[in-house]
Amino acid sequence: MIELTDQTLDTQAILAHVAADDAGAMVLFLGTTRRHTDGRETASLDYQCYEAMARSELAELEAEARRRWPLTGCAIVHRLGHLEIGEASVAVAVSSPHREAAFESGKWLIDTIKQVVPIWKCENWADGERQWVHPAEAAEAGSPSRSAQARMATGSKGEAPTSSAAARQGATS
Repeated sequence: MIELTDQTLDTQAILAHVAADDAGAMVLFLGTTRRHTDGRETASLDYQCYEAMARSELAELEAEARRRWPLTGCAIVHRLGHLEIGEASVAVAVSSPHREAAFESGKWLIDTIKQVVPIWKCENWADGERQWVHPAEAAEAGSPSRSAQARMATGSKGEAPTSSAAARQGATS
């Protein structure tokens, strides 16, 4: 299950998708919109993506996870559009006969998604400032800290990049 959606994430449906009689473990990761980031107050988030490439990359990651671990189920769902504080932006659910494979594969999936999938996040700060960020830049810096992330260049109106080319350029420079 690979989904990009502007709807609230349905965790029960996501878990039902990975449920299997041979699964001894199911792991669900939810990324949620937090109120503060590096000491700044967040008002909300907006997500945009290069949809065709994002779907393709997510499918490749699912296939790779299935090659690396004995998974009985896998679901990756990412929100697009506007999210308020507390809303879930991404869900990664996996099932496996054993918990070690479920935990390892779930962690690998979310970490890799944040590095390679062309999904851009706009931080809408409480002070009115907007800042577009591609998660791969944080991974490249070796730190999950937002202060370590290089910020993506935005248009004069603060638009998100229109393709993954901008993300790839930022990730390779």
